[in-house]
Amino acid sequence: MDTNIYTKKDLKLAAKDINDGQLVSFPTETVYGLGADATNEKAVKAVYAAKGRPSDNPLIVHVDGPDMVKQYAQPLLPEAQSLLDTFWPGPLTIIFKLKPNVLSKAVTGGLDTAAFRNPNNDVTLSLIREAGVPIVGPSANTSGKPSPTKAEHVYHDLKGKIAGILDDGESKYGVESTVLDMSTDKPAILRPGAITADQISKVINKPVLDQRTKVADDQVPKAPGMKYKHYAPNAQVYIVDDEDEWQEAVDWAAKQDHPVGIMADNHNINGYDWSDNVETFSLGDNVNSASHLLFAGLRHFDNEPEVKSILTQAFSSYGIGEAYMNRLNKSAGQVHFHLK
Repeated sequence: MDTNIYTKKDLKLAAKDINDGQLVSFPTETVYGLGADATNEKAVKAVYAAKGRPSDNPLIVHVDGPDMVKQYAQPLLPEAQSLLDTFWPGPLTIIFKLKPNVLSKAVTGGLDTAAFRNPNNDVTLSLIREAGVPIVGPSANTSGKPSPTKAEHVYHDLKGKIAGILDDGESKYGVESTVLDMSTDKPAILRPGAITADQISKVINKPVLDQRTKVADDQVPKAPGMKYKHYAPNAQVYIVDDEDEWQEAVDWAAKQDHPVGIMADNHNINGYDWSDNVETFSLGDNVNSASHLLFAGLRHFDNEPEVKSILTQAFSSYGIGEAYMNRLNKSAGQVHFHLK
């Protein structure tokens, strides 16, 4: 099929595609999502097929506000309502228990819960309202590859597989939303993002657990990113943990018989004399810019098949750095430079 590029003036066309059971990629402040009518089981299953996504990996349901959540979720406790009042719209996905038989098992992975998000993007909120339905939205990439932060990334992966891409420029954060499980008595972070556990804890006045454990092969994950390989380019990514390792990295790269990619901040890129077989990609000046640019950098080198190794800078796992390191560790398969 032809894949149309839509802008905000084409919202009615994009919404018609959604209502007709087609797939449309949409922008958010985190990454681009792959949208389908969450109430149309056939359309939801088409999302899995387009991405090559395992069918037991549940999808996030994007809504235009709390009222739409309440159509599907069981009554919200006051602390959950406080989270919506504080962080929505924004990069916080919350898992709630569902009312019986309101969403297909294709959305939930067969669980009695679903993950909901109210994205902070006016174009996508208008799309949801125009379509009049909640929209499922995993990242709009081939499953396992780096998430898309621009419409062109989506086009690269899904051209000919989806009806359209709603282009609203580059994503603000560049890493996916925080996923918080509120379906049990003990709130838990299942995936870190821009909203931290400390921020959440201050709103609900109780501790927030960290449950980012890997899911067993025979288990269904409650949230994306818990079970399967994610964010990986074709080249092997190595994590450079410490500042004093960069000279070693310079020397190692110079000895390789293939091009080597370097992803680091401007201080490290400009502070060394790199060999001719090295190509650098700047992550900016700090962890905020690095989080924004991480997936773009991985995609940049994925388009250069001759690059076999990518050395990427680690940052402190604090604030947005926790989300950055979570994604970097997954893309590297936990492989660190000094352990090669």
